[in-house]
Order: sequence, then C-alpha cells, then structure tokens
Amino acid sequence: MNAYLPILVLGIIATAFAVVSVGIASFVGPRRANRAKLDAYECGIEPLPQDRAVQRIPVKYYLTAMLFIIFDIEIVFLYPWAVAFDSLGWFGLAAMALFVFNVSVAYAYEWRRGGLSWD
Repeated sequence: MNAYLPILVLGIIATAFAVVSVGIASFVGPRRANRAKLDAYECGIEPLPQDRAVQRIPVKYYLTAMLFIIFDIEIVFLYPWAVAFDSLGWFGLAAMALFVFNVSVAYAYEWRRGGLSWD
C-alpha cells in the first residue's frame, strides 16, 4: 500500500488545485458582459443570448468531431497492437484487419457526407 501513497497524494493535490482554481476564478473574475465575450469563438457560430440559445448547429461541426473520433480511436488501438504484433499471431492480425475495416466504413461514410471538404 505504501507504493500507491505518492499517487494518492498527487491525485489529492491535483483535485484540490482544480477546485481551488475554479473557486477563486468565480470570486475574483469580472462578471460584466462586453463585446469581446459576445464575439464568435473558434467555431464561427455567433453566440446568442441565453433566452434564445436553442438553435440548429450545422452538420459540418458534427462531421469534424466524428472525424476526430475515428482517427483518435484508430490510433488508440493501433499503437498497442503494433507494439505487441509479434506475440499476437494470426488471430491478432485478423482482429486488427476487422477493426481497420470497421474504421474504414466510418471513414467512407464521413467522406461521402462531405466531412473532408472545407467549404
């Protein structure tokens, strides 16, 4: 149990730092609205006041998120497979071929829906 004590202490320190930082920011930070806060941020969609916040979001944002998830999941599974490739044998090769096929289907869907064209 003594071997895990430093990890536990680090987790407690990280949690305390996060909670204290958010708490201090909510008390010390300014609360006045200005033009810079209402400008579009990163995604290009103009922010609306809270009473009109329900709006339709273009599909291209979801397709971009889906593309990120496709490649992120692929790398998360391909890297450990590549490291342990020698010990997995034919079963590992077949399992990864099936996985790459499934990812390719998602990638083809993304391509067909226009998620790779930046208009």
